[in-house]
Amino acid sequence: MQQPGGSWAATLLPFVVIAVVLALRFRSMRRERPLKLQTLWVFPVVYFLIAGSMMLALPPSPLGWALTVTGLVLGSAAGWYRARFIHIERNAETGELRQRSSPLAMVLLLALIVLKLGARQVFGATAATQPGSGAMLLTDAFIGFALGLLSATRAELYLRGRQLLSADPG
Repeated sequence: MQQPGGSWAATLLPFVVIAVVLALRFRSMRRERPLKLQTLWVFPVVYFLIAGSMMLALPPSPLGWALTVTGLVLGSAAGWYRARFIHIERNAETGELRQRSSPLAMVLLLALIVLKLGARQVFGATAATQPGSGAMLLTDAFIGFALGLLSATRAELYLRGRQLLSADPG
């Protein structure tokens, strides 16, 4: 296999970008942010539309659909688990909900990113053009996993936030 010149930079660049993004994210995790229950549904719906358009553009094989559903189930479990590590509290004075992410939740996402980048190294970039390839099957599973992760995280945050709002403040 012939390596084009400068391929080390192309290999290293995603890791550098991820390291910078994660460093910024870890720094911002210490700060509380508002939790707006009425907008938690937006991101999962947008991702559902993106995932749906990807599935329509390149329909998975029956095995691909099975892996997508498996990914969705596993992602939902991981999303629920991740959301349990996100701290939510209600401001006693304003009644506003605030959230603060846990570093453990970020470690889970980091593990997923490393797994995805590792898959690219194992299957190669050209495998994505072949519908029956292992790379395409893995991508189908990751699409389902990401949808499950995002949706379950947001659903759990909504349920916990609604419970906090309905609790007696006194």
